[in-house]
Amino acid sequence: MSYVQSIYHAVFRTYRSEKTIELSGERDFYKYLHAVAVAKGAVVYRIGGMPDHVHILVSIPSTISISEFMQHIKATTSMWMNGNPLFPHFKGWAKEYAAISYSVRDIEMITNYIRNQKEHHQVRTFAEEYRALLVACGIAIKEEYWLKD
Repeated sequence: MSYVQSIYHAVFRTYRSEKTIELSGERDFYKYLHAVAVAKGAVVYRIGGMPDHVHILVSIPSTISISEFMQHIKATTSMWMNGNPLFPHFKGWAKEYAAISYSVRDIEMITNYIRNQKEHHQVRTFAEEYRALLVACGIAIKEEYWLKD
């Protein structure tokens, strides 16, 4: 028996950061995203976001990589949203995403951060939030690709 815990705070955005996650459909989308993640074997601690991006705190099984998990999440939810009248302007997800690994000791902190998305975005844009998150985690930003799609 192997013992593995892989907890990630993943952030992904809509195509061109367009505000296409309608508030009226947000809860349905989060429920669907939760179900897709659980069906893949994940434990979901928190989902939240804004009309142009999503945060998910999740523990994924050791049998899949984070890239495989994110590809599945983005492809499956994109198909669902494109066929859903609650999201008439949704065009898909941007190519990039961020997935930062955390310890079980960080779950409460990240959960609270995701829970308070709407409050802190009253004073901070997504681009500012995303850049600060990546810099704080020591992830180099390639400016030529930064938020281009």
